[in-house]
Amino acid sequence: MSHSAPGQLQAALAQGRKMLDARPDLAEAQAREILRVLPGEAQAELLLANALRLQGRPLDALSWLEPLAAARPGDAGVQFELGLAFSAAGATRDAIAAFTRTTRLNARHAQAWRALGDEKSLAGDAEGAEAAYAQHIRASVNDPRLLEAASALCDSRLAVAERLLRAFLMESPTDVAAIRMLAEVAARLGRYDDAEKLLARALELAPAFDAARHNYAIVLNRASKHEQALAQAEILLERDARNPGYRALQAAVLSHVGEYEKASEVYGKLLAEYPDQPKGWMSYGHSLKTLGRTTDGIEAYRQAIARLPGLGEAWWSLANLKTFRFTPGETGTMRAQLARGDLAPDDRFHFEFALAKALEDAGAFEESFAHYIEANALRRKSQRYSADRNSRFAGRLKAFFTPELFARFAGTGSPAQDPIFIVGLPRSGSTLVEQILASHSMVEGTMELHDIGQLSRGVGFWATKEGEDSYPEALADLPRERFRQLGDEYLSRTRVHRRLGRARFIDKMPNNFLHAGFIRLILPDAKIVDTRRHPLGCCLSCFKQHFARGQSFTYGLEDLGRYYADYVALMAHYDKVLPGAVHRVFYEDLVADPEAGTRRLLEFCGLPFEEGCLRFYENARAVRTASSEQVRRPIFADAVEHWQNFEPWLGPLKDALGQVLTAYPAVPTF
Repeated sequence: MSHSAPGQLQAALAQGRKMLDARPDLAEAQAREILRVLPGEAQAELLLANALRLQGRPLDALSWLEPLAAARPGDAGVQFELGLAFSAAGATRDAIAAFTRTTRLNARHAQAWRALGDEKSLAGDAEGAEAAYAQHIRASVNDPRLLEAASALCDSRLAVAERLLRAFLMESPTDVAAIRMLAEVAARLGRYDDAEKLLARALELAPAFDAARHNYAIVLNRASKHEQALAQAEILLERDARNPGYRALQAAVLSHVGEYEKASEVYGKLLAEYPDQPKGWMSYGHSLKTLGRTTDGIEAYRQAIARLPGLGEAWWSLANLKTFRFTPGETGTMRAQLARGDLAPDDRFHFEFALAKALEDAGAFEESFAHYIEANALRRKSQRYSADRNSRFAGRLKAFFTPELFARFAGTGSPAQDPIFIVGLPRSGSTLVEQILASHSMVEGTMELHDIGQLSRGVGFWATKEGEDSYPEALADLPRERFRQLGDEYLSRTRVHRRLGRARFIDKMPNNFLHAGFIRLILPDAKIVDTRRHPLGCCLSCFKQHFARGQSFTYGLEDLGRYYADYVALMAHYDKVLPGAVHRVFYEDLVADPEAGTRRLLEFCGLPFEEGCLRFYENARAVRTASSEQVRRPIFADAVEHWQNFEPWLGPLKDALGQVLTAYPAVPTF
């Protein structure tokens, strides 16, 4: 080879590229031989870097790529390989920057858009990942009609994209790219059932379409079909075991099905290889905290903060440990972060909640409450909650679930006695009750399961096609056998969470109090336990808590008071129409006499008394809720009247509670 033989050079480069996948070591040798003859040859340096990366030597690759990229800043191919090397080295932020430069240089670089989406997903930037994946779709298609639809998708003109895609699929019903795009539209609109069916069809037509399978796993996970999502993630990992995005998805799904040990193991290995993941460290902290490994969880949260000091959720995660105390220096850091003008809204309200907790622990109650007010006001802006609508819904439930209705459907439903539903408001002592029951040899604790709410919404769509507003009235039109099917479906859906093989299990979704009547119809022998705490203590505790999702009534004192009052009135109705069907546990009574309260609880559930239930704090089971640290200690009474520190500022809450507050623990006449 010589400087005057360009044909020879291209042939040598082509030979090296052919060897990359099967024998990157030989490709490396080929590149080095070219560089021996032609030092500084850019294509050979790029080939060498590629070969080094594929041999698991990303730092060696970067030693060639960084000067090459500096010398050729307009070369999209070099920037793309630089991004791949940074990614392989675990330098996510540098990888994102390199892939971003690649797409600026070549907006049609489909692989770069996909890689950018993967890196942003790994970094926890779901919105940025979604935008990059949409651009990947646009860069991947060539048909002008699909290109127009992809452009509409990228611009969030979803109605236009849907119209174009449906028209295209009328003519080409097996075009998997179009099917995947339509599924993306459906997912963005929250129509996960449609997205799931479309992606399943795409994979039926093209089983090797990994991008669609990745989308499918994400949609299944969002729809709480975690076992199916996990199966899809494992298929992806069989094909690409090193893919960090697939591994992060696997860890997230494992957490959702309660496999926290496995999830923490996946996160630990992933972060050892890709440490530049602030949100990954935070997720790792969540799994460790849930397992009771508090010290390790705190360290993981601190790792997240060290990498991204403005990550408000990591600070809130520390505050949410309840037993954790911030140092004065850390409190000062939070104040400094809140003084920033460029802090994202999501980070800002997390900092407000965390700072409020720090000030509360320091005894600065007035300033603390001011920050709780600000935190909730910021959070409320993103919620669509209506107290009037909730009150109307509670009224419809009372009007529908009558003694006559239950008599009409007597003898229907599944005869299974497995579930114990713990209902009420969050922060009412429900985690304590769950931990007591889960310490019994016949009972397994799971988590707050969404299945009852999802089945109830499905009834409305199933019966009338008019949406969820047809519930509960749509129940009246169901054939009798449908109630048995729904009960059996609930048991089937929740089986993934029952790993200990015990006869009974707990569903601790507090909002299921709204569905007590529905539960009675589909699972008439299930037990329902209503945990109740002093209205001011319970509501204030909710107000101080940021919930990751749901519970949108908690971000205003008046909303909280009205919701609590509606809850008490609805449960009083169920007490009348289903006497004895609900067992009520008052938190204050349980704290005052744990043994008596535990014995009554076990008797209601048809369980023999076991001493282990009184030593619930010795139970090492995973606990996901905000009380995870507190239930690992013996019963304590210091929080029972804690609301009194904030009483001067609770006027709106007291007014909204009305008679429910003054009558507590009795129930006023409604």
